[in-house]
Amino acid sequence: MLRARPISGPLTLTAPTASPEQRVTALFERLYAEYETPILNYLYRLLGDPALAQDLVQEAFTRAWKARQALPSLENPRAWLYRIATNLAHDHVRRARLFSWLPLFGDEPALTAEPDEADPLEARRMRRALLKLSPDYRVPLVLYTCQSLSVAEIAAALEISSEAVKQRLVRARQQLRQAYGD
Repeated sequence: MLRARPISGPLTLTAPTASPEQRVTALFERLYAEYETPILNYLYRLLGDPALAQDLVQEAFTRAWKARQALPSLENPRAWLYRIATNLAHDHVRRARLFSWLPLFGDEPALTAEPDEADPLEARRMRRALLKLSPDYRVPLVLYTCQSLSVAEIAAALEISSEAVKQRLVRARQQLRQAYGD
């Protein structure tokens, strides 16, 4: 599995002659290169549909591009990108509930960015159990276990307290154990 490494330190370029717009564009390109695949995997784990995940990744980076002028002042651009992706996933789920005749989750194979599982049946069973969790619990669990975000980064991405993240992780693990056992 590909894991994102957080960008450490301020987002800056070494070319002092670059215009402010060129610097912001370069920062955005760097973010896209580092986080496109991890955010794709995150959205796939949340929604269970690889085509939908790809669409939402494009939409997430389109929204990030529109707000690119904020990049130099962001403390945690990784959490900012995950917040955009999470909001898009929540919006999709809300819209899908309005159109209940449309399938919300597919049963597609894993993305090619994922490594081959030793036991595909167990991996499929785990994905199904994960998709049974409510988004309030599934989102922090996927961010923590699959995307390697810290509790503080998850709190920033979801705009909740660190204590709320910890509580959701505990409850998510309990519900996952129960859903996996069913």
